[in-house]
Amino acid sequence: MAATLDGQTLTLSGFVGDNWWGEGFTYDEVMVALASVEEDSDLLVVINSGGGYATDGAAIHALLSRRAGDTNVLVDGIAASAASLIAMAGDTVTMSSGAIMMIHDPAGISFGTSADHQKAVEALEALATAYARVYAAKSGKTADECREVMKAETWLTPEQAIAEGFADAANDNAAPAVAAFDYRAYAHAPDQLRAVASANGWSLKQATRKPPAASATAPTGHQKENPNMTDKPKADTKPANTDEATANAVREAVKADRSRHAEIMALDEAKGREALAAHLHATTEMSVDEVKAVLASAPAAAAADAEEEDKPSAAAYDKSRAAAGAGLAAPGGGQKAESGLSKLITARVERKRA
Repeated sequence: MAATLDGQTLTLSGFVGDNWWGEGFTYDEVMVALASVEEDSDLLVVINSGGGYATDGAAIHALLSRRAGDTNVLVDGIAASAASLIAMAGDTVTMSSGAIMMIHDPAGISFGTSADHQKAVEALEALATAYARVYAAKSGKTADECREVMKAETWLTPEQAIAEGFADAANDNAAPAVAAFDYRAYAHAPDQLRAVASANGWSLKQATRKPPAASATAPTGHQKENPNMTDKPKADTKPANTDEATANAVREAVKADRSRHAEIMALDEAKGREALAAHLHATTEMSVDEVKAVLASAPAAAAADAEEEDKPSAAAYDKSRAAAGAGLAAPGGGQKAESGLSKLITARVERKRA
């Protein structure tokens, strides 16, 4: 956990969202930290992050922006990608000497038919448009101008960020070392950041969301590899019918997933944003409140007719849920493209087996 509160100073360091490094901060952690701060009080948010998940960044930005009191941001090291959006929540944004800010377009990986890829494109475009509006509100530029800055993957020194309107001031304090991140993933990252990432072995292959129940099933040094065969298993630790227990777990997971889907699609913020709402439900583990925060920042569809066309049918929804539950392999890296449903199913099955 790297969302730490010290008095009226909230420090956000590391990866935006849950990841393998264990060095990062999530929406839930920021929300818990803010619970100890009066809504109308002044707050300093110190950021040192190379970025992370775009949706997490949007949700955290919305959370900070809703505060009644003044929220001031200090970029102390780096605020790149999703972290730069979070920085825009500051009534004032100050950068330490040597600090860096980077603004670019959200990116993602999709899997499935051409229609599935098109939905992913629509979701990314909606998210990018929402990001551009946030940058525009801070800088005084138009949303279209900010979108061009994003597409160019723009790296900014404190002086450049101030000139472009994304920061208000710089101080003379030397910025600390940048947070852990695979800066080689960015097309135009400065050479020194690429070198730092390489030297420290920071790799995005290790920075994916943690699979469910990994700690519960992975062997540790304290477990017996060859248990004494005379030790009889306790009758109450093993289900009488493993297949039945697994089937029950799957049914419970599907029921919970359908309930979450219904809650998300019923949100007022989902009206006109059905494609993005469905995408966030199917591909993330965000809570309903987190999805609500992201949708609130996204543009609505242009016409009601388009909304109706974008709504998936019940049959299409069931088909997509079944495919997600099967854990289809994602292209590149050989990792699983696990949906929220497949993770929920896995977690419930593991609990039944425990």
